[in-house]
Amino acid sequence: MGRALALLVIASLASGCATLGYYAQAINGHLEVRALSRPIDDWLADPDTTPELREKLIYARAARAFALDELALPDRGSFDRYADLGRRYVLWNVFATPELSLEAKRWCFPVAGCVNYRGYFAEDDAQAFAQSLADQRLDVYVGGVAAYSTLGWFSDPLLNTVLRRSPPEVAGLIFHELAHERVYAKGDSEFNESFATVVELEGVRRWLSARGDAESFAGYRARLSQREAFTKLVLATRSRLVTLYESSMSDAQKRVSKRAAFEELKSAYADLRNQGTFDERYDAWFAQPLNNAHLVAVGTYHSLVPILEVMLARQNGDLRAFYGEAERLAALPKVDRAKQLAALKAAR
Repeated sequence: MGRALALLVIASLASGCATLGYYAQAINGHLEVRALSRPIDDWLADPDTTPELREKLIYARAARAFALDELALPDRGSFDRYADLGRRYVLWNVFATPELSLEAKRWCFPVAGCVNYRGYFAEDDAQAFAQSLADQRLDVYVGGVAAYSTLGWFSDPLLNTVLRRSPPEVAGLIFHELAHERVYAKGDSEFNESFATVVELEGVRRWLSARGDAESFAGYRARLSQREAFTKLVLATRSRLVTLYESSMSDAQKRVSKRAAFEELKSAYADLRNQGTFDERYDAWFAQPLNNAHLVAVGTYHSLVPILEVMLARQNGDLRAFYGEAERLAALPKVDRAKQLAALKAAR
């Protein structure tokens, strides 16, 4: 998926050669990104900065200011610098699941806790790690990442990988990443990503409304409608497969039904594409061989969004009150947080 988050845990190291090697690439990758970055004001003052880049940087700087002033997001120096990495993605995330389960493989780190993916600054490294997991008969997926967060431990620069997007999507990604610096539940990827997605969606709505940009808002709503339709389609297949994998069918029967489920997912997408529900933006995703790990990647970012949107509505749209409630939930043990979210879902 294009918009994603990779949590780099570069504040402390653990023992073990393999672990140290992973941390080394994370540290070196982040330092390289920092070394390539310059303050946005310097880019704007540079006569060699192209008019197109200048316009995008001015827009991003204004969106960042809006995030701090109007969305009550923290100012820890993130996105006040810019770097052109000369590549499409800054990171590649690796997701993995067992062949007949949607229980994501998790990796645990000293600062971020346990997460459902593992990020690499070099695509070759990500693919090599994914292959090592595939050799263990796991389902794997490698997805490019446009931005990452160090959770406020370091100031994260704005990247060319972000500015490739439409202006509202650039603003949304800035809001999403800064939301991670406001609320973070250690070891709960789905809560963290869903919370940040809610802040992103509400933030973009307010941002475009404040600018009176009706045309951009209409375009953003159209893209959002596609995103919601995509998520609904994928999560329906995920739910179907959860039921399948928990059934008493033999493994052989489950494999046959699994293949059928993914074939039907692709067929359903093709039908909706022909009906005009989607444009070409999801064609590449559906063109690849799909497996459980692809579904986990989508679920990580969206599964709790509807519940958290209810929570925001119950706070009458007051973001500070919403953050306070999210912080309260984030402080709970994961099992207790899940129970409270389930109760909120049942009551909506």
